[in-house]
Amino acid sequence: MAKVKTLFCCNDCGYESHKWLGRCPGCSEWNSFFEVKTTPAGRKSSAGPVQAAPAPQILRQVDPGREERFSTGIGELDRVLGGGVVGGSVILLGGDPGIGKSTLLLQAAAKLARAKKVFYASGEESLRQIRMRAERLYIKEDIFSAALTELDQLLEAAAELKPDLLVVDSVQSFYRAESDGVPGSVSQVREVTAELVRLAKEKNIAVFLVGHVTKEGVMAGPRMLEHMVDCVLYLEGDRYHSFRILRGVKNRFGSTNEIGVFMMESEGLIEVANPSHLFMNRSSEPAPGAVITASMEGTRPLLVEIQALVAPSNYPTPKRTSAGIDLNRVALVMAVLEKHAGISFFGLDTFVNVVGGVRLYEPAADLALAISLASSLKGKSVNGESVAAGEIGLTGEIRPVTRIRQRLNESVKLGFKRFILPAANLEELKKEKEKFSGLKLVGVENIREAIAVGLLAN
Repeated sequence: MAKVKTLFCCNDCGYESHKWLGRCPGCSEWNSFFEVKTTPAGRKSSAGPVQAAPAPQILRQVDPGREERFSTGIGELDRVLGGGVVGGSVILLGGDPGIGKSTLLLQAAAKLARAKKVFYASGEESLRQIRMRAERLYIKEDIFSAALTELDQLLEAAAELKPDLLVVDSVQSFYRAESDGVPGSVSQVREVTAELVRLAKEKNIAVFLVGHVTKEGVMAGPRMLEHMVDCVLYLEGDRYHSFRILRGVKNRFGSTNEIGVFMMESEGLIEVANPSHLFMNRSSEPAPGAVITASMEGTRPLLVEIQALVAPSNYPTPKRTSAGIDLNRVALVMAVLEKHAGISFFGLDTFVNVVGGVRLYEPAADLALAISLASSLKGKSVNGESVAAGEIGLTGEIRPVTRIRQRLNESVKLGFKRFILPAANLEELKKEKEKFSGLKLVGVENIREAIAVGLLAN
């Protein structure tokens, strides 16, 4: 009988060592090593006997084949996946508890079940609970379901059923009897994921895995879990708001810059075709500190409202709070305003919020952020028919942004009348102004000029 070997594995990055280490050489985390036992060499894999290694081939002589994609029936999910599900791919979906992960996958499974064979395996709910959720979602399609937690039973059921799509909810709840550790441990999660990836590649089955997240918002389990799969999606949102944002952070078959927007209703997650309406407030009377910016999420332009509140502080150290924009970016914009626009925030509390809970990562929101801060401080409103987009440099210049035409088209579609943009982008659009009829383009070169044209009183 083969001897069982003991290894120590890092819980964060998956680094392996033959002895325990206080600090991981891979990710520099302290006290992250756990003891795991390797699979005995003599034990046969459930996948069958080991096949001979294929002969190496010249890359340009390899047959590329044809990428087989099929739609999930949910347009927002297809957008994030890059156009649909690729056969044989493994997709990991994470998110906070109760955010709607199981609901989204059950809805996708129902739409795919009209033309494909779908197998929904749950390790957290009974068949009766799955049936109750399906009834709440008005799902009547034939979906093969099973409530189990043992991996070998799942593999056996999948081999017998031969589905086109397998949904595993969740990967942390399944275990393998031959492996050490409780369900959800490092060794079990690694073993379960490896077997499911092998199943997907060998049988050309698309596999959706539901993953738990930690209190920090990252995927629970070893970091290598995200490296093993083809696509990693996160379902974000506040449980006290009805909208949900599906974001891709890894995708071997498409872009990672796309997002999908949903609304949580009684009948499940509903697609939002025009999410710009969710993230801005077109009030009849503009208020100081509120500015609309045009942000790009992949190929999708979003008009988002940025709100700022600047008020006197009653404490020796003023507060600096930001929701939806990196606080370091807010501090940078405030420093540029003080240095190059003569606007001081000394002794003032500053609060910044992006309406709707969406997060802005690109620097094109700098210009709208600067105008909103100046607007709140001076008590002057910004024209409610205006949109602003531009990156602010440390020397006070307004730098050009990418995909300006898509941003302008979205503004025209939603009825805005004025767009404040970098002068370099305006020069680029000299011959195309007629395409944006009804939208006044105002180019600015520096932060002082941008504040002057941005406020309603000027």
